[in-house]
Amino acid sequence: MPTTNINYRNDSFMRKAEKINDIFLGTNTLPTIVKTIKDEVYIIGHGYDERPDLLAHQIYNNARLWWVFALRNPDILKDPIRDFKSGTEIILPSGEAVKQLISG
Repeated sequence: MPTTNINYRNDSFMRKAEKINDIFLGTNTLPTIVKTIKDEVYIIGHGYDERPDLLAHQIYNNARLWWVFALRNPDILKDPIRDFKSGTEIILPSGEAVKQLISG
């Protein structure tokens, strides 16, 4: 089966996805986020209930990076939108780790 790379933005978790026969996406290898000592424990506030995009915009100045919270907290955020509830404690990846992730 011929595969082609799709041009996704560097800040997309789909950037390494492939299309098969120009119709279906192949398997997607999700990136990993390096744990650093600058990662922070954070309790999701009411204003961010089911809105990881708003928190990503505030922290990383890029709402498209909403998915980094799910990658860093896979046991807590199984559904990256619905599980993003106020009062939930998560780990925020450091800005340096996120920069490394999207540049890499």
